[in-house]
Amino acid sequence: MSTHAHHSRIPHDPSARPGTGRPTAGHRAVRRPKAVAGALAAACALVLAATGCAATASTAATEPAAPAAAHTTTAPRPVVPAVPEPAALADAKVNVGEGATVGVGMPISVTFPRPVPRSERAAVEHWLGVATQPAVTGAWSWVKDRNLFDGQRVDYRPPTYWKPGTRVTLRVGSHAVRHFSIGRSLTATVDVRTRTMTVTEDGRPDTRIPVTAGRPGLDTWNGTMVVMDKQPKVYMDSRTVGLGDAYHGYYAWAIHTTASGTYVHQNPAANTHAGRTNVTHGCVGLATDGTAERFYRRVIPGDVIRVTGSKDTVEAGNGYGDWNLTWSEWLAHSATRHGGAGR
Repeated sequence: MSTHAHHSRIPHDPSARPGTGRPTAGHRAVRRPKAVAGALAAACALVLAATGCAATASTAATEPAAPAAAHTTTAPRPVVPAVPEPAALADAKVNVGEGATVGVGMPISVTFPRPVPRSERAAVEHWLGVATQPAVTGAWSWVKDRNLFDGQRVDYRPPTYWKPGTRVTLRVGSHAVRHFSIGRSLTATVDVRTRTMTVTEDGRPDTRIPVTAGRPGLDTWNGTMVVMDKQPKVYMDSRTVGLGDAYHGYYAWAIHTTASGTYVHQNPAANTHAGRTNVTHGCVGLATDGTAERFYRRVIPGDVIRVTGSKDTVEAGNGYGDWNLTWSEWLAHSATRHGGAGR
């Protein structure tokens, strides 16, 4: 049995790099060269794209998953931009749900059913209004989503993680308003060399957990990931990621960190190998003695999972890999080329 879950989001971008096949929960797909809970809607039948773990959601409730269409709520009218409002905003979807509380790493991610032409992207940014209390500097950046075409996703983030307690209002042009807040700060750092995960809450490391990560050749993604959603149980099938009959079955307490199918989840192999050997297909495995469930119950979408000591760094569009870009790199992908304080 292995530990890497990968699922496939649709549509698949034909330009996506090879080796990111369809996933099932708990195992990671074979890597190849390099080339959106209340925050997200439930996705019980989600099929994710693969990067090591292959997984399909069970009938258990998910916490949460797919981006929701923006619904209008009452809010003060913003200042109207000087440029005409792009038609693309009428069908935009937002990854964070109304009234949600998310972790400090959650970017605002807005997706579109069709690519936004480059000539309209600056206008889209002008009409996507972000207001925060307290004021936060941030910027929009066009992200090449792993399962979408270029121009179908634009994300907003500050230079560093959100400050706990920040209240955020997003206005999607004249069509919708979304309010959410930032909860306590939780980051979990996985060191694949020592096979441990250190959990830090509000700046204080309080838990050190033995783990087993991806075996050589099926290495866990390196870099900073953000919890996309979580599910009490996910079905993972190695055949969906080209690994034959290596594993198939349900894996519990699954925390989803990449669109390619990486999870932190319970894995019976961790009972023997956690803290000793890396044996998974790319996911991070936790023991069945209550360790996995305890961690699952602490985590919310938007919490940060950071992997060190591994090889390839997760791309910005593979889930919420936004934090793997420096602030200068982030601004370079903005159509307006600047960051400003939330109004």
